[in-house]
Parts: sequence; structure tokens; C-alpha cells
Amino acid sequence: MLSAVFGLFTQDLAVDLGSSRTRIHLRGTGLVCDEPSVVAVHTPRDGRRKVLAVGSEALPMLGRTPEDIQAIQPVRNGTIEDFEVAEALLLQLVRRAHGTPGLLKPRMAVALPTGCSDMAMRALRDSCAAAGAREIHLVPRPLAAALGAELPIHEPNGHLVVDLGGTSTEISVLSLSHVVQGRVLPGGGEALDKRIVDYVRRHHAIEIGRPTAEHLKCTLGSAVQGGIQGSTTAKGRCLRLGVPRAVEVTAADVQAALAPAIAELADAIREIVESVPPELASDVVENGVILVGGGAELDCMPDALRHLTGLPVFAAESPGTAVSRGVARVMEELDLLERVAS
Repeated sequence: MLSAVFGLFTQDLAVDLGSSRTRIHLRGTGLVCDEPSVVAVHTPRDGRRKVLAVGSEALPMLGRTPEDIQAIQPVRNGTIEDFEVAEALLLQLVRRAHGTPGLLKPRMAVALPTGCSDMAMRALRDSCAAAGAREIHLVPRPLAAALGAELPIHEPNGHLVVDLGGTSTEISVLSLSHVVQGRVLPGGGEALDKRIVDYVRRHHAIEIGRPTAEHLKCTLGSAVQGGIQGSTTAKGRCLRLGVPRAVEVTAADVQAALAPAIAELADAIREIVESVPPELASDVVENGVILVGGGAELDCMPDALRHLTGLPVFAAESPGTAVSRGVARVMEELDLLERVAS
């Protein structure tokens, strides 16, 4: 009763704590925070860590810090690897979205990565409580993604959702508001960046950084050969002379670098479909594969997976924010909260 009364005076928060970005929806307002999931931490000789910057202020520090400062991404490969830093990230971003919690603290729903252990779930709850939440609900990330994509997950019908995240890819078959079969592939968007780094090293003999590779992926990358045309200059360290050097990288180079990773993703999707009961597999063939996450925005990604798997493949509307929209729906609809949250 008291929680319901407090709900009239506070604004609930829906949080997508992703490996690349953290997004927060404020009930009744919409998306109020969309920041990189990065925290810059200073560790002096006494070992007591101090937060220097969070989100967009910490992002430029990746790969550019001295020994006593680290730019940390606390969520990696679909799991929270540094709970202390994750707590600091949540605390700062929740304060930006909601203000400093007073007497009336908000309710909070958070997307839960697949395969979280009981200890990890307790730590996530503790982090949310430290960020000022009075009531915490954990929503399985695949279900949140499906809700954000407007899929009828409560029906006895199979849906296959592929969440192409920053450091991992989650492939899930859903039915009756549960994950029937799931698989997490490590790497995600960062694995694509690494493919580009390796390709440029082999074919152009220069070492480029991850930010440069990501820029090449976003400007010239496509899931099919010939999907995008053009070229751009990439700067790095010459492997032969050890001096800075610039080379021309073409769209064909980038697309050739990405092709093996996309083929591996298609193989994983086929294996998941083959592992579920025939009725669910037939549902997937009829309903198709839904892509969410930032990786779904790569040029021609649905077309490439459609060709490689033989399944209908579609990208959700605004795939990058599908998970956060799904968590927001859970906070707005009480029947969903009771059905999918823990």
C-alpha cells in the first residue's frame, strides 16, 4: 500500500545497463539519459579508487590514460565484471536523470543480462539500492528486447530475438514470456572492430586503434559486399618502420573484414533454431528473426542474415533503444511487471 502511495509522487526509472551505452527512461517523460557505459577511475598508491568521470566525459579517455587512471567499461560480454564501478555508473546517471534521491525514492527496473548468477543478481540489486531505488525489479534482457520490438511474447508462439550488443550477442527463442533457448556469443560490436583492426594490419601493415576501426565500420561497413561504396584515410603505426602512417581503406576492405563474423552469427542462429522443438522452430520460420541492438543498424544486416540462414530477418524499429523501451513498458504496465520481472 505504501509503495503504491509513494508511486503517485515519484517517477519510476527503467534502466538498460548495456556494455556500450546505459539508457534510462523516466516514466511519463521518456528517454532522459543515453550515455556511454564508461567510468574513469583514479587508483593512487593506497589502492582507494576515486571516480573522475562518467559517461560521455569518460569515453575520450579509453586507451589514453596514464598508469594510475583507468577508463573502465564495467559490463563486458553480457555480464557485470566490476560491480563497484557499475554502482558508481548507475549512481551518477540516475542522479542526472532523477536528481538526488530524497525521502521519496523511485522504483527501478533494470534489464538483466542472460545467464546472471544469483550472486550477480544480488550485486545488481545492491547497486540499484545504492543509486537510490526503493523498489527494484529485474527484467530478463531478451524479454525486454522483445517487448521493445512490440512482440506478443505472452502468447504460446515462438519468437527469435537477436540482440547485437557492444561486447556480446544474445540469441534467444521466446515463448509464453520465458526464454526457451538462449545463447550468448562473446564479442559483439567490438569483435567486428577487432576484425577490421586485424584486416588492416594484415593487408596494409599498419596498426590502428579500436576507435578508428569503429569509425571505419560506421562509415564504410556493410553486411554484404558492395552495400556501401567509397574509401577513407585511416591513420596508425606502420608495422615495418614503427612511425605514424596514413593509408586509404576502401569499403570493400571493411566489408571483407566483417564477412567471416557475420557468417559465424548466421551459423549460431541456425544452430539455435535446430535445437528447439519442431513447433517452436516452425513458429520462427513463420514469424522471422528480429534484430535489436546497435549492431542491427549495420548496413544490410537483415539482408545478409536472411541470405545466409534462409529465414525471414527483420530489424526492429530503432533497434538500439529496443531494450530500454521494453523495460520502460514493464514499468508502465502492471500486468507485464508481474509476468516478466523478478
